[in-house]
Amino acid sequence: MGVSMAKKESVIEVEGRQIKLSNLDKVLYPKAGFTKGQVIDYYVRIAPVLLPHLSDRALTLKRYPNGVDGMHFYEKNCPSYRPPWMKTARVWSEGNNRYMDYCVVADLPTLVWLGNLADLELHTSLSRAPETQRPTVIAFDLDPGAPATIVQCCQVGLWVREIFGQFGLPAFAKTSGSKGLQVYVPLNTAVTYEQTKPFAKAIARLLEERHPDLVVSDMKKALRVNKVFVDWSQNDDYKTTVNVYSLRAKDHPTVSTPVTWNEVENCMKKGDPELLVFTSDKVLERAEKSGDLFEPVLKLKQKLPPLTALGQDAAESATTAPAAKVKKVLSAQPAHKATAKAVSKPAKRKARAR
Repeated sequence: MGVSMAKKESVIEVEGRQIKLSNLDKVLYPKAGFTKGQVIDYYVRIAPVLLPHLSDRALTLKRYPNGVDGMHFYEKNCPSYRPPWMKTARVWSEGNNRYMDYCVVADLPTLVWLGNLADLELHTSLSRAPETQRPTVIAFDLDPGAPATIVQCCQVGLWVREIFGQFGLPAFAKTSGSKGLQVYVPLNTAVTYEQTKPFAKAIARLLEERHPDLVVSDMKKALRVNKVFVDWSQNDDYKTTVNVYSLRAKDHPTVSTPVTWNEVENCMKKGDPELLVFTSDKVLERAEKSGDLFEPVLKLKQKLPPLTALGQDAAESATTAPAAKVKKVLSAQPAHKATAKAVSKPAKRKARAR
């Protein structure tokens, strides 16, 4: 379905739902001349590979009503004027001491409706509703501190992959769509944030111990100069991470894009950060050609090793103050390579969110 930009307001039908669209010719990315209509059109066209990754996940809206150069705001509670057919997930908020009703993108009409709100970025939980304490992945957000770039993130990402490979657990990479790289290790098994967060912290500390000239595990910005911050703290029920295939609010409509490890290695070897910058049109071409490179993240079932498998010092480092020397990973199993199948249609699954 294409989106026409001829009228200020129009009503379209999407999978049997009537949706009012407005100001489709409004430019949301001034430097690129990219309009709201083009934003919605991108989300419609990428939906076959995007929707399975949004299913049942509490969504925090990040809206840019006046474009990427204007004021923006986050919206956790799904708008009260949402369509009656739109699904939500009720999640307890410790900070607000009450339940919050988050939007859940269960179908294409919801995605189009949110696009009309100029919800450019899609930020989701690492867990699915209603099991909000059970993440489906362990994730690492690799954030470069200038003058470091995504090139340095590639090296760190390969080290993360190597550590999990020693346990026989494949990892998958995607760009953040901004400056950095993100590494996801699919679990899809019975695990809680109380297990994944300390494990991620231990990995970050281990990398910092091994590569102090390049890696930092502390989020203080002063420590990040020309280093890569391995953000392990995203592994928490109250945190959200930009969803794969989401647009980012940058000068150009860049996208959080799944990439192969060969592409990561090539970027590192050539030292060219532009090799891992993908705008919406390029992402659509990639999805058409290769399908969903991130599909295994949804389906691959893997058991997280015990924290002690990283060594006693690493385990203590993840739960206490700064660590002393971190021991090497004890397991020496070979890494496995997983192949991703193309996704041509959204997975049809029974929605568990309310």
